[in-house]
Amino acid sequence: MPQTDKQFISLNIAVLTVSDTRTEADDTSGKTLVERLEKSGHKLHCKEIVVDNIYQIRATLSRWIADNKVNVIISTGGTGVTGRDGTPEAIEPLLDKTLSGFGEVFRMLSYQEIKTSTIQSRAVAGVANATYIFCLPGSSGACRTAWDSLISEQLDFSTKPCNLVQLMPRLLEK
Repeated sequence: MPQTDKQFISLNIAVLTVSDTRTEADDTSGKTLVERLEKSGHKLHCKEIVVDNIYQIRATLSRWIADNKVNVIISTGGTGVTGRDGTPEAIEPLLDKTLSGFGEVFRMLSYQEIKTSTIQSRAVAGVANATYIFCLPGSSGACRTAWDSLISEQLDFSTKPCNLVQLMPRLLEK
């Protein structure tokens, strides 16, 4: 639960929509994430749409991971099980550490909404070069669930007993 004894820290967040068919005009999931992160007090650093191609996904993510102005990357799309869904395969090799609990808790929350269909989600999260990365399904409902029930609190420095923001200064420790 967020507490008020710590001041909010605004983070720079990049949003990546992975889709072969979406454009800025109809990217409802990307728009959902942008609206929520800005309403929470964070800043949109950049937003892009790339096709379901692991190398194009990796190229975009690698550029953002190397940019020390980007604190968080949230991707939406490409987490299913079809032949074209490859976002987890694109992202996982780039991670320094995984946050296994994210996918587990996301699927638990998602089960309450879509029941057993949640097993088709391969939502993952981790950290690379001190940048948090969240890989979400492509539906706007999944993006709302992930942001509202998980990501927003973990990106709020006031959340007790702990949150991801308080760990940021230590992410590059050796």
